[in-house]
Amino acid sequence: MTSLFAQEIRLSKRHEEIVSQRLMLLQQMENKLGNQHTEKASQLQIVETAFKRNLSLLKDIEAAEKSLQTRMHPIPRPEVVSLETRYWASVEEYIPKWERSEGTRQSFLQYLLNRTVGWVLFLDLRNAEVKKIHKDPCLH
Repeated sequence: MTSLFAQEIRLSKRHEEIVSQRLMLLQQMENKLGNQHTEKASQLQIVETAFKRNLSLLKDIEAAEKSLQTRMHPIPRPEVVSLETRYWASVEEYIPKWERSEGTRQSFLQYLLNRTVGWVLFLDLRNAEVKKIHKDPCLH
């Protein structure tokens, strides 16, 4: 009986060791799971921050691009727009007149050539004005 009693005590101690080890392992698992949740939340925060930063950078790039486009193609002054509008209005006005006259084709071509020379001069003046605007920092 003593051997049975000793065996029971030995099994009881072994049982306590196993239960203790089980509790310890459960605690480690809970800690590890908690750490994983914390790490995942931290990574999510990093991703959200990076997304916001990238969105902000994208908006800055778009604004800079728009600014550069406006500098490259400045809006002409109202006087220039008015001159251009009146020029094309006069061209459209004279086309029917030249089509009705005799020698229509040759005289019309001569008329267009004369008007085109005038238009080329106008464009040269306009381009010179645009270049002046780009060179003069006071006009920006």
